[in-house]
Amino acid sequence: MRNIYVVTHPEATHHVDRLVGGWYDSELTLAGTRAAAAIAGSLRARVPEGAEVELFSSDLRRTSQTAEAVGELFGVRPILDERLREKSYGDAGGRPQEWLDQRFVPPPATGDRMRHDEGIPGAETRAALAQRVYAAMDAILESPCAHQIIVTHGFALTFVLASWIRMPLESADYVGFRAPSGSITVLREDDFFHNRQVSSLGDTSHLDTVSG
Repeated sequence: MRNIYVVTHPEATHHVDRLVGGWYDSELTLAGTRAAAAIAGSLRARVPEGAEVELFSSDLRRTSQTAEAVGELFGVRPILDERLREKSYGDAGGRPQEWLDQRFVPPPATGDRMRHDEGIPGAETRAALAQRVYAAMDAILESPCAHQIIVTHGFALTFVLASWIRMPLESADYVGFRAPSGSITVLREDDFFHNRQVSSLGDTSHLDTVSG
């Protein structure tokens, strides 16, 4: 059975500073660092001792720092892939969240939602984000490794899961999976039917003992 553990990075400086994340290269806070250790411990408890593990991560600091904490417990180095980054918000990245909120144009209820222009210069469309995350997932799934860990971001996670269940790109204009920061989502594929499951979504029970 293939098991994939999808991690959304925990608290980063842009969260507490109320700044737009995206490609803005924030880093983990002290609380985020503690949460990363808890994530690593939870993953270590889920994977059998001696099993081969592959670890993939977005190359931004907040995700690579999380992946490094995980990799230390498993004795593996994370493979950094910029295709697993969060959506780029263009000129809004690193600015106050209020700046983005005042300019953001929400997608229409119908029509071409995948290529919708949100009104922010340089921002990625939903289609651009989905295409690169799907490409990253295609590369990850080429490996037969039974235990893989992916460290990514909250919005990018939607397309990790959409790719996993083989949702066609043209059908991904409405999909949205919500998972909190510092969460673990478990994906499984059985060896007989090769059905792909989303076994759990956005589990944060490992954070219960993490303080401040």
